[in-house]
Amino acid sequence: MASINAISKYASKKPYGAKDFRISLFALIVSHIQLLIGIILYFISPYFEAFSSVGMGDVMKNSTLRLYLIEHPFTMIVSIVLITVGYSKHKKKLSSTPKFKLLAIFYTIALLVLLSRVPWSAWLNLN
Repeated sequence: MASINAISKYASKKPYGAKDFRISLFALIVSHIQLLIGIILYFISPYFEAFSSVGMGDVMKNSTLRLYLIEHPFTMIVSIVLITVGYSKHKKKLSSTPKFKLLAIFYTIALLVLLSRVPWSAWLNLN
């Protein structure tokens, strides 16, 4: 929602308002809460035991374990960093167009990175 809002307002040259601030802040807060929940789930996941049972070499050879234990957590952290950087940088801009441009760039890249490593087969039950 924050990406779409920023892109549409940037393209239409609309002024940056309180609603836009709340949308971008909400995306930031929700993404950080999701990160905290994800960290907890990562360490209590049955997949986490694979590090000690099969070792890092075998984790990297197994595409499912690599996705759940390495790729997914790393890309989610990268996404949260992009959202945080975009939010921080947009606050320093004084006019609407640069604010929306920064939000559109950082939030959209974060969304694409995030969507690239979601384990879709587990969510869509394609196993």
